[in-house]
Amino acid sequence: MSDAKIPENLAYTEDHEWLSQDSDISTIGITDYAQSELGDIVFVELPEVGSHIQQREPFGTIEAVKTVEDLIAPVSGEVLEINDSLEESAELVNQDPYGAGWMLKIRLEDQEELERLISPQEYADLISGGE
Repeated sequence: MSDAKIPENLAYTEDHEWLSQDSDISTIGITDYAQSELGDIVFVELPEVGSHIQQREPFGTIEAVKTVEDLIAPVSGEVLEINDSLEESAELVNQDPYGAGWMLKIRLEDQEELERLISPQEYADLISGGE
């Protein structure tokens, strides 16, 4: 069983993103498991404020010392805010993936897309299944 932190108040994707929902505003980041698998994160490329992201489509990239991975949107919507701190301090994703290492906030377009996300328990099962 992975010892990754999986907060109970979030929804997850099979691509290792998390989503926090507050009214129609969604905050998105990558999971503790994902950051630990990636290793030392050196750069995060995020979309511009005002752009549109589409569920299950790449919205940016995350670069670690050994690899570059796409960031996959858990839901669709307009980008309202990006975490500018990551430009200078990408390691915040390693240090605090559910807090200071958040990536973007979007205005959710379709509430039904939330139903396609997985629960904390389903995510725990996914990562303990030795993906």
